[in-house]
Amino acid sequence: MALTTTNKLIEKPPDAPVGGERWHLSAWLDAFEYLWFRRFKVVLWALLGLAFSVVLAFRICKYPATAQLMPPDSSSGGGLAGLALPGLLKSPGLAGLAGMAGDLLGGKSTGALFTKVLQSRTVEDEMVKRFDLRKHYRKAYWEDARSKLESNTSIVEDKKSGVLAITVKDRDPQFAATLASAYVDALDHVMSQVSTSAARRERIFIEQRLAEEKTSLDDAEQKFSKFSSSTMALDVPEQTRVMVESSARLQGELIAARSELEGLQQVYTPENTRVKTVQARVNELERELAKLNTGGGQSTKSATNPYPSIKNLPLIGVQWTDLYRSTKIHETVYELLRQQYEVARIQEAREIPTVKVLDEPTVPEKRHPAIPVVVLTGTLISMLLACIGLLLQRRWRSWDPDDPRRLLLARMSPRRVKDA
Repeated sequence: MALTTTNKLIEKPPDAPVGGERWHLSAWLDAFEYLWFRRFKVVLWALLGLAFSVVLAFRICKYPATAQLMPPDSSSGGGLAGLALPGLLKSPGLAGLAGMAGDLLGGKSTGALFTKVLQSRTVEDEMVKRFDLRKHYRKAYWEDARSKLESNTSIVEDKKSGVLAITVKDRDPQFAATLASAYVDALDHVMSQVSTSAARRERIFIEQRLAEEKTSLDDAEQKFSKFSSSTMALDVPEQTRVMVESSARLQGELIAARSELEGLQQVYTPENTRVKTVQARVNELERELAKLNTGGGQSTKSATNPYPSIKNLPLIGVQWTDLYRSTKIHETVYELLRQQYEVARIQEAREIPTVKVLDEPTVPEKRHPAIPVVVLTGTLISMLLACIGLLLQRRWRSWDPDDPRRLLLARMSPRRVKDA
């Protein structure tokens, strides 16, 4: 009887004005009264929602650690864009093409590039392997660990300033800060490894040539040192000059000694002591001159005169000059390559986009979203759903059993379908 009376209060009277405030107030009061008498069910569903929200809050509420990166300096490739854009901006009709020209000529920021690198499989695999994220996330496969890492990572670029924010969430605040810092290190490492700039290619080529030239220089120096040690041809031009001067001096002394000997032979007999002394001196000068000019005494060269004679110097000088010239050429090329290598390294360092950290990731202190907010929201949603469910149940019972809508819904009910 009470249910019938309540249903009559809900139904709109035929003579009531459309949108009457009195009828709406009565309907709301009747619905509140209906829910009040079933408040225990609403409270029960609210408690269930509270318990579910608490469990859910501790699963979805995590500590966010954020690292902010400044945009890199414009590379040399952006020079063309810098020259072209001012001209476009001065023309009123072409001002709209400035952004397009900047993109085509390399004026676009590298924030999008950094984002793609951070989301690449190379960086993610390095993070999974370095921190054993399969064990941390309790995943058996690398793909599942990467997906979980992606869901916990947010990379946002500020279009105006170009600042890139890397946010990593985790239940452990210290681990979240460590992951955010590791992302920055991985980005810097990958950018330095996979950079394909012209300066990098030049640096790699010069580095290879430098290694080859170093090997050639070592080989040439070794051959030159062995030849110089075996022939004692230390400095052929200087040795030639000194030996020619020594030969001329000996020749002059020999002429003077012979003249003195001839003068003494005219006065004294060959058995005279002075004649024998000068004769011995002449013989000694002749031997020294012969050894110096004609290479005499080569059989005892290693013991008495290890240096080459004037006769052998031209032949030795050809080989010595060839080896000396080869060594000097390799030295010159090596020094030039060393200079070019340093210049290429400096240029490469300028062209590679460097990672500049604006804010280092710190250990977060609060969870996001806050646990009370999640619990309160879940509880309110549970209460709202409980009220809506009770009102729909009441509405269902108020319909006439022969109502086509009720018959259609009854036929579509899961129990009816299961029985069929």
